[in-house]
Formats: sequence, C-alpha cells, structure tokens
Amino acid sequence: MSISRKDIKILFFGTPEISAYVLEKMLENNYNVIGVVAQEDKPVGRKNIIEPVPTKVVANKNNIPTYQFKKVREHYQELKELSPDLILTLSYGQIISHDILTIPKYGCLNLHGSILPKYRGAAPIQYALLNGDKETGVTLMEMVDKMDAGKMYAIKKFPLTLDDNYDSTIAKMEQVCFEIVEENLDKYLNNELKGEEQNEELVTFTKKILPEDEIITFDKTSDEIVNKVRALSTHPGAYFVFNNIKYKILKAEKIDDSSSLTSGTILAFNKKELLIKTKDGAIKVLLIQKQGKKVMGISDFYNGNSKDFEVNKAI
Repeated sequence: MSISRKDIKILFFGTPEISAYVLEKMLENNYNVIGVVAQEDKPVGRKNIIEPVPTKVVANKNNIPTYQFKKVREHYQELKELSPDLILTLSYGQIISHDILTIPKYGCLNLHGSILPKYRGAAPIQYALLNGDKETGVTLMEMVDKMDAGKMYAIKKFPLTLDDNYDSTIAKMEQVCFEIVEENLDKYLNNELKGEEQNEELVTFTKKILPEDEIITFDKTSDEIVNKVRALSTHPGAYFVFNNIKYKILKAEKIDDSSSLTSGTILAFNKKELLIKTKDGAIKVLLIQKQGKKVMGISDFYNGNSKDFEVNKAI
C-alpha cells in the first residue's frame, strides 16, 4: 500500500516570506502540517514594532501551533513529543542538531535555494545573482549534520535574466519550491527516489551577506556592480556614500564607455539619465533612493536633487 504525503504528520521549519508561501500552498493542498517551527518575532520598521514572522502568520490563520525557540537544539524532547513523521525545512535560520534529525520516521528534508553542490550555505540566491548566473534552482535534499551536504532527491531549475533581482528571483523560487515538493514527496515516502550523493569536488560555499557587502565601489567592473545591485534589491539594497549621504541603487544596467576618466566619475546627470564611470565602462542608474527619501526613477530624482552630482566630477 502506497504512502501519501497527506497521510503523514509534517513538522515544518521555516521563517521568512518564501517559507510562508510554501507553507500556505501545502495547507491549501491538504498536507497534514502538525506544527511550524520558526525564528522568534523581531522588531520591524522604523518604529521597531514587534510583528509575527511570516510563517507564524500563516500558521495562526490555519490554527496550527507555532514553536519559536531561541535555541532549537535545546528543545529535542518537546519536538519528539509531537511525533512528526517528517520534518521539512525551508529557510529556517538555525542549525538543526543531530538528535532532532533522528526524530521523524521518514527523516528530514530541506529545500535549498541552489543547484547543489553549488552554493551551499546562507545566501545561495544572492550569490547566483552576484555571479551573473544564467540559471538557478531548488534542491530537495536530505538533512545531515554537515551543512547542505546530504543526498539530493530532486533538482528543479529555472532561468535568470538580467532583469531579475533578489525579489523577482525569490518570487520564482517560491513557486518552484512548492512544485518540487508536490512532484516528489510521495515518491520519496515510497522509496522511489534513491537520492544522489553530492560531488564534493564541485562544492562551493556562500557566506552571509554582511553590511560591508552592501557598499558599491566604482573601481569594479560594470557587471560586478550591476550584479551586486541585482543581488541586494530591493532589500537591503546596494549603496554608495557621497557627501556623507547614502544613495541606494535599486536598478542599473551596464553601458559602454571607452573614456579614461576616473572610476566613479559622473558622466551624465539630467532628467533622462545618470551615468557613472566604472573600471571597464559605465553603469546607467535606473532606480535610486537618497537617504531618508523614497525610491525614484532618474527623472523624478533629478527634479529635486539636480545639484547632488556634478558632471565630470568623481563621487
């Protein structure tokens, strides 16, 4: 007799919007989610108002208990008493200890946002964009003690274009994450997926994006700068500082420029365009946000900030 995903008790580990989307889709499709484990609620916005994390919002709406542990490894017994048949994780935010991994009858699966073994670690989506990759994907994988090192049960890829930034890539990945679960979980439960070991020689790692990684320096190539903008848009945003004011660039494209001017020189600034010299050409800024102001196109930005930058002067 075959086992259905709807017959087993699933404990879902996840915190941000992408996790909330997949959780909601699973509930809409009658998956038996018995509980949600999420990071603790944190202050949001300028007023630092504490709001429930996205997965908790979905869980509350569906009368599913949420468990928010400061250190999940200290709550083995509590999780064991829930008797889950399967743990499924997506962007949870803490390392899950070995003893917790041994609880479910059908093991623990993770949805990782890359085509493994490429980009193990904390920021696979950002790194795919930083490196200008033409595609990325989701890997349904076994959870083991070593970070993102388990067997791969399924990979689902999707293309990336130059118009994609972090936000649009997340939107694509949300759907792919649910699809890969929908298409493969029953097969996994019925031992129809053997799983493939990762080739350790092909492994690459990512690191958490730090505040200093958000800074744009114009002595980089146009591709490097545009890809940084894509990887960090719209949050937290890549930025440069000029006259002690922070300017975030939310969208840009590279253009040719053969001049020998210093990197960071303003090549043009008017109602139609803002062009900035780079190491090997220039970028055209399409969306910008001055510190304390809203995001604007260049025409609107120029109307109120025409004296911020001077043509042929470096920033």
